[in-house]
Amino acid sequence: MPSLNNTQPPPYDKPAPRPPKSKEKTRDIRLHNRRREFLLRNPDYLKSSEHELADPFLYDTLVRRFQTPAEREVDGRSKGYSRVLEGSLLRGEARLADLAQSATNGDRVAATSNTAKDFAAFTTEAGLPKAETKEEGIERWHGFVAERFVHGYDEDFDYEPVDNNEEYDAMEMRDAEDAWFDAEDPSWASDADNDFHAVDSNKPKQGQTGVQDF
Repeated sequence: MPSLNNTQPPPYDKPAPRPPKSKEKTRDIRLHNRRREFLLRNPDYLKSSEHELADPFLYDTLVRRFQTPAEREVDGRSKGYSRVLEGSLLRGEARLADLAQSATNGDRVAATSNTAKDFAAFTTEAGLPKAETKEEGIERWHGFVAERFVHGYDEDFDYEPVDNNEEYDAMEMRDAEDAWFDAEDPSWASDADNDFHAVDSNKPKQGQTGVQDF
């Protein structure tokens, strides 16, 4: 029968270090983190109507479909006639391309504008079902706009002031802190054990009165 005194506590697995990233990969991560931090500090960017032209077909599916006639009228006035006309033309082109692709392949694949196809790799909207509510549609549209911005596809935005600003490194600093804590030994267990023995050794033991009890 094995001795209880030889029982060892289970070893604590220390996280394996991640392989070092290339300079290019590190730079891309830093830029993406800075851009995400910019969005956190400037949430109105996601609400701008200027982004509709990035993918009018997707905007129509996620946002415009849930708008009331009154909301569409207000939205149209804020954009101006030329913008409304441009969006309508692009949506029509996207629908025609969608129908042509369906007739050719037999499978309906969500069509996007030429600009949207360039960054289709980071969006999953093409494979998702239609939004069921207005709130869901807006949330998914904002997610699309955010990923488009982070990956640098907003051609009208000047990324340089964001990409070269160390003040937007808050996310990177948080990641560094998390990595530091992950690399630390789980000393809480040994510390608690030592504290227990320290208290136990100072506690007077019952029966040790200095007088033999018979």
